[in-house]
Amino acid sequence: MAKSSDQDFLEFIVKALVDNPDDVKVDRKVDEMGVLLSLKVNPEDMGQIIGKAGSTARAIRNLVRIVGLKNHARVNLKIEEPEGSRAQGRKSPSAGEELSDLKL
Repeated sequence: MAKSSDQDFLEFIVKALVDNPDDVKVDRKVDEMGVLLSLKVNPEDMGQIIGKAGSTARAIRNLVRIVGLKNHARVNLKIEEPEGSRAQGRKSPSAGEELSDLKL
């Protein structure tokens, strides 16, 4: 399958940011809602992709959407969480629950 410009652009940006560029994988799926790009990186590189308070991830998403607009497509980015990451299995408080009420 031939790569598209949005997929190439995302790979280029992410490979420039991470320490393990060979581990970067981008999957592209098209459906009636638009284009979904799924990004997988080395677990050690997740911090560089997310950035402080999610600022880097937000910037990458904005850039990918702009490339999509130029190609008349709605493009969304999903950053796949690596196995064994800290966020998996963590329970977040639901409405009305306080942090002190949670058993972690």
